[in-house]
Amino acid sequence: MAYEAELEFERPLRDLEKKLDDLRGGRNAAEPKAKAEIARLTGEAARLMTDLYANLTPWQRVQVARHPRRPYALDYIGLLMKDFVELHGDRGFADDPAIVCGFARLDERPILILGQQKGRDTKENLMRNFGMMNPEGYRKALRLMKLAERFHRPVLSLIDTPGAYPGIGAEERGQSEAIARNLLEMSVLRTPTVAVIIGEGGSGGALGIGVADRVMILEHSVYSVISPEGCAAILWKSAKHAPEAAKALKITARDLLDLGIVDEIIPEPPGGAHRDAAATAEAIRVAVSRVLAELAAVPLPQLLDQRYQKFRSMGRFAEAAT
Repeated sequence: MAYEAELEFERPLRDLEKKLDDLRGGRNAAEPKAKAEIARLTGEAARLMTDLYANLTPWQRVQVARHPRRPYALDYIGLLMKDFVELHGDRGFADDPAIVCGFARLDERPILILGQQKGRDTKENLMRNFGMMNPEGYRKALRLMKLAERFHRPVLSLIDTPGAYPGIGAEERGQSEAIARNLLEMSVLRTPTVAVIIGEGGSGGALGIGVADRVMILEHSVYSVISPEGCAAILWKSAKHAPEAAKALKITARDLLDLGIVDEIIPEPPGGAHRDAAATAEAIRVAVSRVLAELAAVPLPQLLDQRYQKFRSMGRFAEAAT
């Protein structure tokens, strides 16, 4: 087991799992006394994991959402999709490796899948731009969404980005216009759309492929207008206050569901998606397949009206009593 990527709050669990690995690999592992101790520690580890993940703070959930072993879009595509054919380029400037797009089958249903993709190491992160899309990425996604619309294929977006790329070149090529165009076009796209936040959902970078009939979120994912560090730097002039910002921003799955920003929370296995990618993928498959079947039964004019009303109703606030 790899321990170096574990999170700080998992230290007690990490120590227990190391002890378990030592016992299992020891020369006396087959003896009754050792077996009994292994069974006891296994149960203790399971209980500790459940307790830890049932009581995560918002900042700890941000850390889980960014875990370096958390499954990325291509992991889920490999686990969920059949006959995936990746398509490239915006037909205007370049291909953007920060987003993977293509047609595939989910439970024999033909769909278009869009997935923001981070890297596993420095070389891949540089190639994928840490999952931060350039304007050509949003234009590639829109080109293929319009193709899916033409052939009556539903669209599934897997969201996982700290935000859109803020570089000079991206701004020169129309980053804000590209995102705004996607918001407009997705709001009236004449085919069912589903978005799943699988890690970080950062600002307009996420929303640029996230205007959907159903927005779902994995249990330990986050979705926010700004990163906790960015918020802390603005309000407190120091990123050290990121945990406080994470709490104030209401970025956890439960907060977002309560606020009506997301429609459903997809449960993760004990210890988070990074501990069992296959089980997480199965939970996504079940949820997305069910929702796509529901959306397919809705007449298109009603679907578009419901989508409009869904996003139009966001932004409720309560006035303080005087």
